[in-house]
Amino acid sequence: MTATTMKGLEGVLANELKKLGAQDVKEGIRSVSFRGDKGFLYKANIALRTAIRILKPIKFCKVYDEEDLYEAIQKIKWEKYLDVEGTFAVGAVVNSKNFTSNSHYISLKAKDGIADYFRHKYSKRPNVDLKYPDVKVHIHIQKEWLTISLDSSGDSLHKRGYRSATNIAPINEVLAAGLVMLSGYTGDENFIDPMCGSGTILIEAAMIANNIPANINRKHFGFENWKDYNEDLYYTIQDSLLKKITNSHFKIMGFDKAPSAVNKAKQNVINANLEEFIGIHHVNFFNSKKEVFGNTTILFNPPYGERLNIDVNEFYGKIGDTLKNNYPGSTAWLITSDMDALKNVGLRTSKRIPLKNGDLDTRFVKYELYEGSRKEKKRDRFETLLNNSDEEE
Repeated sequence: MTATTMKGLEGVLANELKKLGAQDVKEGIRSVSFRGDKGFLYKANIALRTAIRILKPIKFCKVYDEEDLYEAIQKIKWEKYLDVEGTFAVGAVVNSKNFTSNSHYISLKAKDGIADYFRHKYSKRPNVDLKYPDVKVHIHIQKEWLTISLDSSGDSLHKRGYRSATNIAPINEVLAAGLVMLSGYTGDENFIDPMCGSGTILIEAAMIANNIPANINRKHFGFENWKDYNEDLYYTIQDSLLKKITNSHFKIMGFDKAPSAVNKAKQNVINANLEEFIGIHHVNFFNSKKEVFGNTTILFNPPYGERLNIDVNEFYGKIGDTLKNNYPGSTAWLITSDMDALKNVGLRTSKRIPLKNGDLDTRFVKYELYEGSRKEKKRDRFETLLNNSDEEE
């Protein structure tokens, strides 16, 4: 099988698959291939946080033009997967010099191939339904290699089922989960999103902290329409995942200065059944300070580009000042596509991870916020060493 993801999250997804029990895990570009049985197909859809789709290949061969593609489609026994009275849709990704046609044309060519197969064999054909198809077919052409797969997910797996209210440019759920996992947060310390918007990062963090399956709130997966769907197996897999839920006792908090954002975030938290784990507060981050004891992960997606109607350099400067002065003993992470504005934070990054947020090139950066300055810590350590040396003499 193949799990697709966003650029930069391939390693995170590969680790997820290994922990879940996948075999023969191999990273690709925006994808990770693996082996597993039908039960694992169900488990991957329910549990994976950084996967967008889970594809099950049904044919792999060489093709050099559109006619080769059409012939390859004709050789598949489509009645194994789709009823003549059913509905289907086709999507395509093409990366080959042999094919001058765009992906949309390749999708249409594949659709015609499937329809003609049924028409020749049964004198009738299944209908196309782009919104709610019984079977979703995925065509992938890389150089001369064709992979025809069934999309087991249906809707993209970023559609978790909890987000009913959003703000301008909400962060994708898969990316939000990826950021939390890249930060190393596991639920063993406090977590703050100081500009939480509609609460997506907080919800993903809470599910990670408590080992709650990412897509437990989904109403439907594509594989539930498949002819070999095993409902008893599906619920057995779901129950086994639910039994592994834990209970983190550390605080997970979100701030936003906009009352409308606070209300939306609270509604989404309720939709996700996580209100006992997440607190949302009407607070302007720039007027806030650390009020929780112990190590704290701060992770946020500050507004940037068209989302800002203020001086961007001043805004990012205030982010740096607030973190440095008000949040000692914390680790802060933020994602942005505005590399110039990032320079105004005025703190040294200890890690910079390149990622894609839609079409935007972004950086996910880490700041270590010490109790006191680094110079003070070095001076204190030096004085301690000197004192110990004097005592030994």
